[in-house]
Amino acid sequence: MSANTLQGWRLRPATSEDVEPMAEIRAAAMRPDLERLGRYDEHRVRQRLRDAYAPEYTTVVEAGGAVAGCVALRPSEDCFWLEHFYLAPRVRGRGIGTAVLTGLLARTDAEGAPVRLNVLQGSAARSLYERHGFAPEREDPVDVFMVRLPGGGS
Repeated sequence: MSANTLQGWRLRPATSEDVEPMAEIRAAAMRPDLERLGRYDEHRVRQRLRDAYAPEYTTVVEAGGAVAGCVALRPSEDCFWLEHFYLAPRVRGRGIGTAVLTGLLARTDAEGAPVRLNVLQGSAARSLYERHGFAPEREDPVDVFMVRLPGGGS
């Protein structure tokens, strides 16, 4: 798929065996925001990924030879859904998330497709999405639902 040996990370297609490492990364990545919102549940945070896991739409981020994150780009009727975009705390701040998102959006732009996602209220990830052209569509007390039109417009 993609490689960035200068920063020591790469992307690869997901397999069914990746689900448990990804569930652990999700739990670590989401814990601070879920605790802040009073919604952290040790089991549920992992089970939600397990229940929705679709390796055919998922890409694994590896760093230092180990699973360090994941992202899913699931096609739907009128758009793509960006889901399960998590990086382990140990690899954040290295530009990996920006590079992964830029690559995915280049693909959806080439297909002329909007991209939708939801992010937790107050999450730092929201600013990453906004920098890449996502805008809020609606929100509730827990989630902000965002959309990005092809080419970065909202």
